[in-house]
Amino acid sequence: MLKIILNKSYQHDIMTRYNLEQLENIAQEVRRDIIEMVYQAQSGHPGGSLGCVEYFVALYFHVMQYKSKFNMHGIQEDLFFLSNGHISPVWYSVLAHAAFFDREELHSFRKLNTRLQGHPSVKRKLPGIRIASGSLGQGLSVALGAALTKKLNKDPSYIYVLMGDGEQQEGQIWEAAMFAAHHKVDNIIATIDYNKQQIDGPVEDTLSLQDLAAKWQAFGWEIIVSEGNNMKSLIISLEKALSLTKKKKPILNIMNTTMGKGIDFMEDKYQWHGIAPNAEEYEKAIAQITASKL
Repeated sequence: MLKIILNKSYQHDIMTRYNLEQLENIAQEVRRDIIEMVYQAQSGHPGGSLGCVEYFVALYFHVMQYKSKFNMHGIQEDLFFLSNGHISPVWYSVLAHAAFFDREELHSFRKLNTRLQGHPSVKRKLPGIRIASGSLGQGLSVALGAALTKKLNKDPSYIYVLMGDGEQQEGQIWEAAMFAAHHKVDNIIATIDYNKQQIDGPVEDTLSLQDLAAKWQAFGWEIIVSEGNNMKSLIISLEKALSLTKKKKPILNIMNTTMGKGIDFMEDKYQWHGIAPNAEEYEKAIAQITASKL
């Protein structure tokens, strides 16, 4: 059994030790939240959210070090930026589990004038959210700005950013990639959710990324490849990524995931990028999540 020792600077004072089973239990609760939120709203993006559950749980309950009270400036703490903002359900759920806000607020997802909008927003000051996101291609640039700020301020903390694989078709991504390598931004760990699906169909059919690792390596990044739906393997990969930082090269984690992970009729189906389940599909999904915890 993998035992994980958590730094006392984490959000919960009681979070002194989590084992692999406990982390996976959180992941299953997050999957339930995602289905509940999207079903109740009858809109949202379940596919990518379900595929990235392990990544978010690993980040917030093992990898990142952050202070007990949310502060927009994030001085002396690790920061996370979500570029593919449409997968907000998984982020909202994990933030709630980490006590940034009450889990009851998840019921307000995508309702008018609430803090949990379909794409993350800073207008209503939801704790844990530092930028509005969802305009694809922008997140890496913002994260690099935060990383450079930390370097200039001699802040030893790290920056994490998640992008989609379809998002790699955006030109701004590659401008940012060049910038990071040129300026030796070595306190950032960027991750690509490589589920190989996007809203219009398989990424390979829409606009092939070809050899993604070779491209990023050619742009001057240190590359690791991880299995994003295996909690233990993913944690080991993220720890490896941390060991490669502060060596004058930015780090990219190409994270293999399955869109719709955990729900058999959603898995690897690009159609679940951005639609809500009906009543029958909802019941089937919840039953599968419940059964997986037995």
